[in-house]
Amino acid sequence: MSTPSEPELSAVVGERRQLINLAYRLLGSLAEAEDAVQETYARWYALSRPQREAVASPGAWLTTVATRVCLDLLGSARARRERYVGEWIPEPLPDRAEWIGGPGGSGARPADPADWVTLDESVNMAFLVVLEAMTPAERVAFVLHDVFRYPFPEVAEIVGRTPAACRQLATSARRRVRAAQAPTAPRAGQAGLVRHFKEAWEARDIQALIGLLAPHATMTADGGGTVGAALRPVLGAERIAQYLLHIADKAPGLVLLERTVNGLPGLVAQHTGRTATVAAFGVEDGRITRIWAVRNPEKLRPWNGT
Repeated sequence: MSTPSEPELSAVVGERRQLINLAYRLLGSLAEAEDAVQETYARWYALSRPQREAVASPGAWLTTVATRVCLDLLGSARARRERYVGEWIPEPLPDRAEWIGGPGGSGARPADPADWVTLDESVNMAFLVVLEAMTPAERVAFVLHDVFRYPFPEVAEIVGRTPAACRQLATSARRRVRAAQAPTAPRAGQAGLVRHFKEAWEARDIQALIGLLAPHATMTADGGGTVGAALRPVLGAERIAQYLLHIADKAPGLVLLERTVNGLPGLVAQHTGRTATVAAFGVEDGRITRIWAVRNPEKLRPWNGT
């Protein structure tokens, strides 16, 4: 295998952040996104020098390969998630400043900006959950076009379909997003609501918790079969409040922290100094409508520096 020149290496490695951002949105898992990007680079460097030199746009080549790798992973992920114990929730991401191993962190994760995912509305938990309900083809067409602004002819080349077919897939995906997404709550309002929720939970005030939750609220937990978690969504404000107090009683010494989760105000529960749960919230009309509680340790590595 020939050694790449420094300019070539710099140009190719410079695409890593874009690829990580794309792969995370396509897969909903940072670990899988990193694997997909690693596989993409392995395929690039497996090319001979003449083959690499014949590629007009290395960035476009890498994007195409990464997307196709993700498509394959999405197909196999469906089968894996059918065998998953309990509910599957996308992997939660901390804010850059809170990323253990990132700026100011001391964990094992490298402080490489290419490994950070840009936290915007396309990675909030509600959006990622909607993406999970799409077919792999819908998800890819929608993310490439609506999130990353690739024109449909380019999307078609990447996924191996016609531009018309890709347009139809993206339109179908867009309908799903519009049907599922509630109006976005102002960040300051959500932060205040999450703070009140934290305080009510700490005070074991069941009536205050119920008052902060919409009557039809849903809480979904993901333990991955390795830690305790509700195997099915908990429905209704009163049942959620009772469940949360039950958790608090079972884990004395639980510390609740206000943290940014996928770009929005959320909560982190720490026990004996380690993050045990990361909770993201959906808010509508001044009340919490959704809670996504990730407890699977495999999905909490960025929060624990492992």
